Parts: sequence; C-alpha cells; structure tokens
Amino acid sequence: MGQSVSTPAAASSATCPVDHKSLAKPAQSSGGCPIDHKSLPSPSSPPPAQCPTHVADEALDPRTHLPPLSQTPAASQTVDLPTSREISTIPRDEGSRWEYPSPQQFHNALARKGWETPEEHVETMVQIHNFLNEMAWDEVRRWEAEVNPSEPLQLVRFKGRPGELSPKARFWLFAGWLLPSRFNTEPPFDRHDWIVRRPSTNEEVRYVIDYYSAPPLADGSPVFSLDVRPALDSPSNIAMRIRAATREAWGNDSNQNQPNHS
Repeated sequence: MGQSVSTPAAASSATCPVDHKSLAKPAQSSGGCPIDHKSLPSPSSPPPAQCPTHVADEALDPRTHLPPLSQTPAASQTVDLPTSREISTIPRDEGSRWEYPSPQQFHNALARKGWETPEEHVETMVQIHNFLNEMAWDEVRRWEAEVNPSEPLQLVRFKGRPGELSPKARFWLFAGWLLPSRFNTEPPFDRHDWIVRRPSTNEEVRYVIDYYSAPPLADGSPVFSLDVRPALDSPSNIAMRIRAATREAWGNDSNQNQPNHS
C-alpha cells in the first residue's frame, strides 16, 4: 500500500481507491486533470461550488477559475451517465462545501478535450479525481495543524497551473537529471494553487500542490503522490517550511527521507 507520511514537509502517497487495470488511456498524455471547462457558461448566483481543478486563466469565476459544467449528454454519447454530484469534505465558507463534477459533466469535458475515454469508465475516473482532491485537503489540514489545530479552515479560491513547474519540482527534476538512479526524472502531472482562509484571523495562505504518479504496486494498482506545502510568499509560510525542514534534518519525523518524486 502507498503510505501517507506523518509530516507535512514530505509528499503524501496513497493508492487510488479504485481499480484502473481496464481503463483506457487518453490518446495524448498532456498532463494534468483531463477536465476542460473553457467553453462552459458562467455560474448562476449564488454560484455552486465547483471541483478544485485547473483551467486556463480566462474570464472565469474569480473564486474557482472555472465556469460551470454542462449536464447535457454529448451528441455521440451512447450510455446514460449520472448527473448527481458528490459533496466534498472541503469547506468553501461557513455554510457550504465544494462540489465535485458529475460523471456526465466529466464525460463532456473529456469529449471536448478529445480524450478517448470509454463511457463505462467515466465514473471510475471521477472517483480518482475526487480522491486526489481529498488527499490534497488532508495534507493542507496537516500543515495548518502546526499553526492552530482547532482552526476551521476554508478553501476560498484555487487555480490549476498545468505545465507550470513549481521551483521545488524544477529542483527535483534537476536532481533526477544529475542522479537518475536516486531521484525521479518524471515531472508532476499537474499543479494546483489553493488559497486557504483561517477564519479566526481572516488570513489567507497560498498552498502549492504538485501531483505525481508514483511506482505502481506489485499487482499493477496505481499509486499517486502529492507534494503539498505552503508557498514561500510570506514570512509565516517560510517559518512553517523551515520548521518542517528542521524536523526532517534532525530526524525527528517518522519518515525522514524525502520521496524521490518530490
């Protein structure tokens, strides 16, 4: 099984909760979440919360960087897909949580992007999508517990940045180029920036999330790894990162070695 490490400084790894063995791969592997929300209309008021994924930075909702997702079946669709949407565990504000796309919305996005994905596998892909976002939120909470364990956090905004390597991802890719036998040479398949609010102080903290594919298990089950950390854009965030790095350097953590993919 993939292991979720106990420190926020290292990347967390976990096996996906579904079996991917029979899933068809997309015609092109361009990295990132396969959802393309660019051509969708603007949300109604008040807007429903959308999934924390990526889109291009265009005329989009400033909270989500996403338009809403169409529930209309595609013209070529042959299988009826559910239109119900799962509510995440991630708070949007004091009274609501973020909502993930339905299988129908997910399929429409895949079709627009040209990904060859059999309709019978779309529900599985939605489960994977939701699972990765829940993993990311768990790691954000792990970091924030270092500051205030009882803080009721909220994810107020997010932005996907596929194809934009973070400085840390660039560093580890360079390490892989120098020492390929020791470090991973594959870049993250996606990147998100999440803005988290601490309601007690109304302070907003930016988190950077690099999504990696880790080596599969012996039976072929996929493993994903997320490197979640506060961005180095404020004194408090820098202090959090230094404290975590110091614990690792002194061996006070249950998992002292940096994962190869981080």
